[in-house]
Amino acid sequence: MDGIVFLNGEFVEAGHARVSVFDRGYLFGDGVYEVLPVIDGKLVDRENFLIRLKNSLAAVEIPWPYSEERYLDILDEVMRRNEIEEGGVYTQVTRGVAMRDFAYPRVEPCCLAFAFKKALVDNPLAKTGVSVVTVDDIRWKRRDIKSISLLGQCMAKQQAANAGAYEGWMVEDGYVTEGTSSTAYICKDDNIITRPLSQAILPGIRRKSLLKLAELEGVRVEQRLFSVEEAYQADEAFLSSATTIVLPIVSIDGKTIGNGKPGKYAALMRQLYIQMARDESPAGRPG
Repeated sequence: MDGIVFLNGEFVEAGHARVSVFDRGYLFGDGVYEVLPVIDGKLVDRENFLIRLKNSLAAVEIPWPYSEERYLDILDEVMRRNEIEEGGVYTQVTRGVAMRDFAYPRVEPCCLAFAFKKALVDNPLAKTGVSVVTVDDIRWKRRDIKSISLLGQCMAKQQAANAGAYEGWMVEDGYVTEGTSSTAYICKDDNIITRPLSQAILPGIRRKSLLKLAELEGVRVEQRLFSVEEAYQADEAFLSSATTIVLPIVSIDGKTIGNGKPGKYAALMRQLYIQMARDESPAGRPG
């Protein structure tokens, strides 16, 4: 690992960044995280980032390590110091360092941020589409919290990788919840269909922005549960996340979706989001 990392008030070389073995993130997975896309040298979806981070921190009773304005300044600085024009910034807040005990201690939170380069706009997978396989959803009941405890997702992602697929769609009681690291959508009869928000799924930031963009564009959206069988019969399917934006899905469990090519709504929503990201102004960010 290289580059500049922010850790607890300091910018340091990645190789010199150190966290205590008694940090509760290490011992318990006691923390939350976020990923912000970077397009054209700008952090995208800042306001929605702050809203979801605030909700996750409040849910697990971890205090903010900095003011919202200071936090955004830190992430901007991490992006600049690593010369990221396109890619992302990862940040996490753990409860902090304390002797191992299950109950919450009163300690200072630990805050980390690092940046990475990745092709978001010209991702070749947007042209070819990706394959998905369904996997059992074995996670806990508070999936709306963006917890750093991701073992269930890691196991599901590995299951998908072992099957030669790009992503796994997790399934509970016959219905798709979400991807291992993305939000799931299908399209039928010119409707975009995605699961409604609840504690069963993460409130995706890209999901929130895409549904707003669809509304502005006059595209019909249904927020409801959909089954695996319904997904097989969809006209098209796609996924969204911070570092993929939108990617079309051309097969699920080896079954061809639609005509086996990226669909029109995946292309449209991807185009609309990228345009929105490029139109965002740093001067308009929330404090």
